[in-house]
Amino acid sequence: MTRVSLLLVGVMTAVALSLAAVVWIMFADLSRLRSDEAAGREALATARSVAADMLSYDYRTIEQDFARARGYTTGNLSQYYRQLTTSLVPTARKERAVQQATVAGAGVESARADRVEVLLFVNMSTVRTMPGDRQPRRQIRQNRARLVMVRQDSHWLVSELSTLLGNPPPH
Repeated sequence: MTRVSLLLVGVMTAVALSLAAVVWIMFADLSRLRSDEAAGREALATARSVAADMLSYDYRTIEQDFARARGYTTGNLSQYYRQLTTSLVPTARKERAVQQATVAGAGVESARADRVEVLLFVNMSTVRTMPGDRQPRRQIRQNRARLVMVRQDSHWLVSELSTLLGNPPPH
């Protein structure tokens, strides 16, 4: 072989190896993206199904309501629900408060295979009957809630919950 032929074979080999590396990197990235997308879908479905339970309560069953909500949580959020039971129960019973949450919309903000941030649009209806009131007081709010979902033992649990209260709709 001539020197030009050997040089051409060397260049072609380098190009082929470079293309193979690029294809491998793209395939690995595509697999990660598919995994993240699947995680986002799963966590979003879980967040939509548990959010109403986590944000709703009835003064007559408030301990059971918060215990059920705690079952969807992990880490510090579980401890928060324990504390919430202690601090909110007396007030909720005194005011005979019933809060009902419904998820109006939801979307994934970011997704990785084991952690997904979900933004929920939640309608909250709260009815309170204060001692001495003849009529219950009803308040309706449109809120946003961010849930950080983490995968534990093939289940999605809520590790963080933050809400941004909206304004009541005009009457």
